[in-house]
Amino acid sequence: MPEEEQAWFPKEEVLSYEEMLRVLRVGAGLGIKKVRVTGGEPLTRPGVADFCAQISRIPGIQQVGISTNGTLLSKLEQGETIAARLVKAGVYSANISLDSLDRSSYQRTTGRDLLPKVLEGIDAAISAGFRAIHLNCVLMKNQTDREFVPLINYAYEKGLLLRFIELMPVSTQEVLSENNFLSTHAAKQMVEQHYGELIPLPDFKTNGPATYYAIPGTEQKIGFIGAMTNLHFCESCNKLRLTSDGKLRPCLGSYLEFDLKERLRAGCTDEELADFIHGVVARKPKEHDFRHNYQPNRRMIAIGG
Repeated sequence: MPEEEQAWFPKEEVLSYEEMLRVLRVGAGLGIKKVRVTGGEPLTRPGVADFCAQISRIPGIQQVGISTNGTLLSKLEQGETIAARLVKAGVYSANISLDSLDRSSYQRTTGRDLLPKVLEGIDAAISAGFRAIHLNCVLMKNQTDREFVPLINYAYEKGLLLRFIELMPVSTQEVLSENNFLSTHAAKQMVEQHYGELIPLPDFKTNGPATYYAIPGTEQKIGFIGAMTNLHFCESCNKLRLTSDGKLRPCLGSYLEFDLKERLRAGCTDEELADFIHGVVARKPKEHDFRHNYQPNRRMIAIGG
């Protein structure tokens, strides 16, 4: 896996919390109901819990979530964990990346020896009382195929939802090589070799595009997200992504991005901002470009997962 190195933007190029809140207020007026704060790692930005509290108070916003690598959730801030502060701020759900339970594999994949902090963070999230916690594992050949059982057992012990996600060429095309890519179909077969035939859960839904199953004989649910192999993957997508430097993207797997910051700082009215958002939604493609020799122009951490 490539190291995700991202140069820091100069402060003046990054949207302020006030600018983002204005966009969200206008978006809520257009019918946006759910907001997820992502990164990069969103918890590295000072004041993120207070920012989430302000989002949750916007009329029309029904649910606020956060996506994190988990390393800072157990950090103490103002006498309590960041996880606890987020829950008090009204954050409903936490998506936590957990690609491996093997410390050396985790370090090799992420470039950092932080698995113990991630596991502490997951425990802090459970203690804090998020309404939903999802563990996200990116499927990698010659790694995940050795860890299905430990990961599923860990999720079962913690009472958490676990999702397996196909690699996508968001940051680099190299992830789709024969040495790296593991499909959700192959992953499901490997899981069934150990647990038996998985039980489909067609009526179980979360905010994402996962297909869910139950592990036989348990209440444990696991999901598979097949962005590359599921040809119907994009049909229900209604997401927009606002990058930290003020670009509005209608699709993760597309080159399309529109400069919202320029309009904000040029003094546009809320009505003009609403028209701009409508225009971006109208440009949302029918499907992503990942299957068409997509050449990334931004790394994932600069878009938002």
